[in-house]
Amino acid sequence: MKKLVSVLLAVLLLPASALAAALEQGAPFALQTPSYVLMEASTGNVIFEHNADQQRPVASVTKLMTILLALEALEAGTISLGDMVMVSREAAGMGGSQALLDAGSAYKLEELLKSTIVASANDAAVALAEHIAGTEQNFVSRMNERALELALSGTVYKNTTGLPAAGQHTTARDVANLSRELAKHPQYFKYSTIWMDTIEHKGGRVTDLTNTNRLVRFYEGCDGFKTGSTNEAKYCVSATAKKDGMRLIAVVLGTPASQTRFNEARQMLEYGFASYRLFSVCQQGDRLGMQVAVTRGGMDAVDVAAGESLTVLLKRGEESGISLEVALPDAIEAPVLRGDVLGEIRVLKDGQRVGTLPAVADADVRLPGYLEALLRILNGWR
Repeated sequence: MKKLVSVLLAVLLLPASALAAALEQGAPFALQTPSYVLMEASTGNVIFEHNADQQRPVASVTKLMTILLALEALEAGTISLGDMVMVSREAAGMGGSQALLDAGSAYKLEELLKSTIVASANDAAVALAEHIAGTEQNFVSRMNERALELALSGTVYKNTTGLPAAGQHTTARDVANLSRELAKHPQYFKYSTIWMDTIEHKGGRVTDLTNTNRLVRFYEGCDGFKTGSTNEAKYCVSATAKKDGMRLIAVVLGTPASQTRFNEARQMLEYGFASYRLFSVCQQGDRLGMQVAVTRGGMDAVDVAAGESLTVLLKRGEESGISLEVALPDAIEAPVLRGDVLGEIRVLKDGQRVGTLPAVADADVRLPGYLEALLRILNGWR
């Protein structure tokens, strides 16, 4: 038999793990973008979306995966920022956005990473890929493997740059989730917030680098992610901003004009910050004010606590209909260790379960010693 204890909370709970669907049906305003997603980064909650699973080319937004793999290799120690990278003729010959690297010259890996993140340099991206994996195609294989690991089911990579290639595509949802993964790497933001910089070549020649993401300069709180544009992909951007401890990701793909992608991404971000906030329901270790009886133990009962922390996305102004339902056994047998799962905390919204957390023991309960056990037996005879 389980006892159920309901505790009303004045919050609107919207956890990503429980809600696969968007929180709102479409954008609350008109957008020209044919495919878009607005996501909160820490929970993965999608606030609204449209054609989010439509497979599309995204041009240089593809480089999000190139950058992620480079950062992961840095953190794994297989490469370092001080590595000198020899630029191949193939890398130097990339078209589109470039850092104008010299074939046969060596550049610090940090300069190539910066050029890829800030200026979306195709030559720098390929040079990075060749340094990490030997060839660009080896690196592309890693990109596709990582996409599978991240469950980016609508994504196929054919190159590291996003230059047009048959069969290369992704989706707005995949881009948002990939962006969310990239945001977990603090090193990324060291470069993504740069507005203008330079890279110096052998012999003193200098290439100016300007951030392709205009929102980094013109929208407060925006600190990164990626633009892309080709005739095939039209104009794309994954933009992120952080305010009051909440990070939002706005992905717009296939927008008809360059400035429109920035305007609409900004409009999406502004709506998200104005309409939603993060709320901490509980922290790991918070006591629930309940106990479970313990049989044959050194103590008669053990306190119950939350086994995990829970932060949820809260829509401003909608603070009703939420309850916690704690399901526990009437009793458990010793020994019990602190952290042992005793039951579960069920989070309900309007009576429907939207999340579950473990309810755990808040202390150790050992088997009693010989003397204590004898005293209990004697007390039981009285």
